[in-house]
Amino acid sequence: MAAYPTDYEFHVVLADGGIARIRPIKPDDAPELDALFHRMGRDSVYHRFFSHKKELSPEELEYFTNVDYDDRMAFVVEIGTQLVAVGRYDRLAEDSSLAEVAFGVEDGQQGRGLGTQLLTHLTNYARNNGVEGFRAFVLADNYAMTRVFRGAGYAMSRDLEEGVYTVDFPVVMTADVSEAAGAHEQRAVATSLLPVFYPKSVAIVGASRDEHSIGGRLMRNILSARFSGTVYPVNPNAASVSSVKAYPTVSAVPDPVDLAIVVVPARHVLDVARDCAAKGVKGMVVISAGFSETGEAGKALEDELVSIARDAGIRVIGPNCMGLLNTDPAVRLDVTFAPAFPPQGNVGMSSQSGALGIAILDYARESDIGISTFVSVGNKADVSGNDLMLYWEGDPATDVILLYLESFGHPRRFARIARRLARSKPIVVVKSGRTAAGARAASSHTGALASVEVAVSALFRQAGVIRTDTLEQLFEVASLLANQPLPKGRRVGILTNAGGPSILAVDALESEGLEVVEFSQSLQDQMRPHLAAEAAVRNPVDMIASAGPEQYRATLRALLDSDEVDSVIVVFIPTSPGALQEVQMAVAAVVAEGTADKTILAVYMEADTNSRPPVSRAAVRIPQYAFPEPAARALARAVTYSEWRERPEGEVVEFGDLQRDQAQDVLEHALERLGEDGGWLEPEDADAILEAYGIAHAKSEIVGTPAEADAAAERIGGPVVLKVISPTALHKSDVGGIALDVGPDQVRAAFDRVFASADDATGVLVQEFVPGGHEVIIGMTEDPSFGPLIAFGLGGVFVELIGDVSFRIHPLTDVDAEEMIAEVKSARLLEGYRGGPEGDIPALREALLRISAMVDDLPEIVEMDLNPVKVLAPGEGLSVVDLRVRVRPVPHRWLPSRKDIPAAKRA
Repeated sequence: MAAYPTDYEFHVVLADGGIARIRPIKPDDAPELDALFHRMGRDSVYHRFFSHKKELSPEELEYFTNVDYDDRMAFVVEIGTQLVAVGRYDRLAEDSSLAEVAFGVEDGQQGRGLGTQLLTHLTNYARNNGVEGFRAFVLADNYAMTRVFRGAGYAMSRDLEEGVYTVDFPVVMTADVSEAAGAHEQRAVATSLLPVFYPKSVAIVGASRDEHSIGGRLMRNILSARFSGTVYPVNPNAASVSSVKAYPTVSAVPDPVDLAIVVVPARHVLDVARDCAAKGVKGMVVISAGFSETGEAGKALEDELVSIARDAGIRVIGPNCMGLLNTDPAVRLDVTFAPAFPPQGNVGMSSQSGALGIAILDYARESDIGISTFVSVGNKADVSGNDLMLYWEGDPATDVILLYLESFGHPRRFARIARRLARSKPIVVVKSGRTAAGARAASSHTGALASVEVAVSALFRQAGVIRTDTLEQLFEVASLLANQPLPKGRRVGILTNAGGPSILAVDALESEGLEVVEFSQSLQDQMRPHLAAEAAVRNPVDMIASAGPEQYRATLRALLDSDEVDSVIVVFIPTSPGALQEVQMAVAAVVAEGTADKTILAVYMEADTNSRPPVSRAAVRIPQYAFPEPAARALARAVTYSEWRERPEGEVVEFGDLQRDQAQDVLEHALERLGEDGGWLEPEDADAILEAYGIAHAKSEIVGTPAEADAAAERIGGPVVLKVISPTALHKSDVGGIALDVGPDQVRAAFDRVFASADDATGVLVQEFVPGGHEVIIGMTEDPSFGPLIAFGLGGVFVELIGDVSFRIHPLTDVDAEEMIAEVKSARLLEGYRGGPEGDIPALREALLRISAMVDDLPEIVEMDLNPVKVLAPGEGLSVVDLRVRVRPVPHRWLPSRKDIPAAKRA
């Protein structure tokens, strides 16, 4: 029997926002399983066992709770400490690719999505263990079970015989299954957070009469914001706080409490959490510090806090945070200690830093960016940025999402959610810590090139996330996205009253890859009558310093009515008192008439920004900048994001000719030899895996003597290559461990020379010589947080020297593979640059996708270099001429870094 899979324990969010724990069943669950059976109603028992059973016999309990975690598997669901549901599969003896699946859910817990969660975890586990399909026997009147199967997105087939449906469906993760799981997750997580963002009552635990303390400022802010619900100060040493009756504990409050704000010393937080659990509180915002940010003792305290909250179904924000706010007039909730409440708007914002959160809110107010909701997540012990994105996905008040991140809790979950969400709402991120070196002991070219920063950049690129380098740039982009339609293209028109700023604008725009197009003669003729004779109208339109509001109004209207630009940047330098306000009003009036979906930005270059007239958010929706460069940066990021939204989403390609079993057999035998720590595959094993996945490679043999080398070269035929086999010779060319284009009479001498290049040489690889072609590298390395990173770039000895490499997080779609190739500068060589030979780009794309499939099927692979790969002439394919693969054992073939189960967090 396989060992208990300790890595497979999760907390999940249920359909009604509740929290449950899912884990594999254990033999000592028998008493709880028996109790569950007796809490199941007559119909539930009949639907599960097809008979009106009164008891589970000791033999049945032993059988149900003792599984081998492979052919027989079961998961249980616990709410608090009570076992409330079980789901299991048993592999069929007559067909090991199929398993029979069955479920039992306590009557009082039905309708909460427990069956859906069990099905999700069972199918995920089954896929990892070679089960391809499930079979269920369902009574015709068991509508609830049928809804679970249908709602999960699987392609079912049903046969009805004597009142029993035989339901069969494959457990493969299709687009429909992924979409259904994502929808369930979004609704569940959003529901769980509603009491946090829209509470009817709030308890401030640690509310203080001292207005300068955090507890005092929290009370002042929630009252000043005119919270629509009821506020309960909790302070055992005060009869009232801010003229509001106080209570000694949360449980002493006579009415229900939805949300508790906790600002007490860390040593008292667990007692407060237990009190909130007893009261039935739905959410907690823990302002208090002194948890995981302080070290191991604080981490243990934080873990206990989360355990108490999850057992009680409480969502926790923090600890070590500054709170949250919601500007919706229906609630007007401010439970932060920030000095001011921001204006209402359409931007949802999250900050991992509490102190920085105050500055962020202040900057947003100064930038006239309206906020829908703001959350300081602190240590992210429970609620994370991923949860908030799921909430904002369905929030009609939020159109733009801003994130300040210091770390990722689950990068693959972030990527999955962000990729879907960014199709409808832009996500703008500042990620700190980008210069820190990745802590990876690299033993391959790919590993040496990869880093945490590379992984982050790949994740953002694939998910359509807009990344900025600074908080200032974050708000530059947010101001544009929150107030203007997305640009339809890269063509930009510039309207200005000064030549210098227009030159700066052109330089900035073109450096960002945008196009300052020359206007047609027709459009120029249309604008000229409104301008001075000295004005230039080719683009930029320089109306000279005498231009006033009428000139701006007429020329801007002409540009917006034309089909020659996608965006317009209006630049104005005031030349007289009051001129700025007049031009602002003229520009606003034109925009109010309609922009034909064009993107408008304004650069008002005035030294005294305090003298600028205030802008009415209701009347004017034009982002304003002090200089051309930030406007160009913001526009360029918006254009790139718009292009990402317009591109195809891409698909993970399925290949029908893969020999998965053959590859797994090779790995099993290799790991028996390598032991628990794993290691590098022998060349013949690595070649066998390539063959199993349909990737061409040069013929080769391993030899130990000059005579064997001679015989191998004769069998291979033609010129050959000799390479030393040595655990220390990573870069063979550096130590003279490779001989190229070796003829028949040179093989023995080449063997001696190559073998002598490494003191620990164990043999020599004699390989077919592949002439010509373009040398590229395809590689993979495992990041402990992000999972596998797949690399492509210029190959051979130049890969590290030049670093012209692109990375993507696994799995690759067909769009990812195409973009990876196009992204590297050397890709032009494959297209026949300056009359050079072309390469077989379609074969290269297919190879990348086959490698991605290999990585998905074989979690034992840690690191891999295909370097070089010879990309041959169009139609001739490619050939791998050097390959290194490092592997290690994977219990249950399950790696948390490679899997992302919707609505589930590791327990």
